[in-house]
Amino acid sequence: MAANLNIAATAHAEGGHKVSSRAAFSSFIGTTVEWYDYFLYGTAAALVFPKVFFNDLSPEMATLASMATFAVAFIIRPLGGMVIGHFGDQMGRKKMLVFTLLMMGLCTAAIGFLPTQNSIGHWSPALLILLRVIQGFALGGEWGGAALMSVEHAPEGRRGLFGSTMQMGVPAGLLVSSGAFALVSTLPDEQFFAWGWRIPFILSLALLAVGMYIRLQVSEPPAFEKVRSEGNVSRAPLLEVWRNEKKKTLIMVFFQTVANVGYFLITVYALTYVTSTLHLPRSVATTALLVAAAVDLFMQPVFGWLSDQIGRRAVYAIGTIFFALYAFPMFWLLDTGNPALITLAITLGLGIGHAATGSLHGVIYAEQYPTRYRFSGSSTAYQLSGIVSSAPTPLIAAWLVARTGSSSAVSWYVVVAAAISLICILLVKETYRARIDQ
Repeated sequence: MAANLNIAATAHAEGGHKVSSRAAFSSFIGTTVEWYDYFLYGTAAALVFPKVFFNDLSPEMATLASMATFAVAFIIRPLGGMVIGHFGDQMGRKKMLVFTLLMMGLCTAAIGFLPTQNSIGHWSPALLILLRVIQGFALGGEWGGAALMSVEHAPEGRRGLFGSTMQMGVPAGLLVSSGAFALVSTLPDEQFFAWGWRIPFILSLALLAVGMYIRLQVSEPPAFEKVRSEGNVSRAPLLEVWRNEKKKTLIMVFFQTVANVGYFLITVYALTYVTSTLHLPRSVATTALLVAAAVDLFMQPVFGWLSDQIGRRAVYAIGTIFFALYAFPMFWLLDTGNPALITLAITLGLGIGHAATGSLHGVIYAEQYPTRYRFSGSSTAYQLSGIVSSAPTPLIAAWLVARTGSSSAVSWYVVVAAAISLICILLVKETYRARIDQ
């Protein structure tokens, strides 16, 4: 009898491991597709859209207008997080993830077919903004659901590692989008701006098909199924977050300030800085970003695993302090104009600073809220942080350089962001040894 029980337990554990791995892989693939779409827009906003959709403005104003359309999505993301999070806490994580992936992929492909301003006038930037808004709404709900699928399915004691696989979709999406843009960037300017830039957007349809197939194979997490089977599903999850978690949610809104500022400074503004301020070929910036994304992808599970050993707060503090210390050296390396040193500058920022912080966002935010309203709580806090620190970063950086004529002000901006995150790290509760279903 005992032997039979042991065999059954072993089989259950093995089956559970397969389910956990499948869920983690599904979150990784789906998040890769989502962020491919998202970063593709960011790259195009820096290199293409000022000339294609805002060519009636001066170069400086065209860049600011294009960056503003990039920021629009961050404003709508919290609404997506709240609405989709509400239904995710009531109906399940899987249905909402299929919905958000479909929205994101179709909008990205539509941008690839969008007429230019020379063709239809001001309708062109208006339609671009509309598609960007829908992208923001979709991503607002996508992130929370993908985080919960990987973390709630993860084995005890390995949530940091499994949660990081979802976050790996961020650099993976950046890697694929940067690679696609690097390839089309080799075209002559006339062909690149006429039709070459559209190819990566249209190719998102193929990635969408792959992502949908994989995502449909995954079951709901046990933690949510337990809540549903007990009849404990929240009728108003966002209201419960407001009643029970106001202080915690406020802390989590500012928690990732330095990660957001550092990441979007590197992945969006640095492209403009290298091409417009340093007057270097766009291939220098896109190639550097390609290498950096690969290193970030490799390092994320390392830091995720480390957080399972020494705690989330300690690892996140490492990345935060690195960003603060690296704020000035990064621009020193960029200002050399040397392609190798520019690649090193961007790679260190993503491979250490972002990998040590961004890899933990999924698990940290998921662990801060109970299952009953975890989707709503984690999504709302995470997406509100985007408005506070992600959306304004490229705009603020461009304004600071234009105002002062120097990158030093941008570096101080990063230092202040690091100080805010360090305060939040001290205030948040350590959760790496807590049970996810409690």
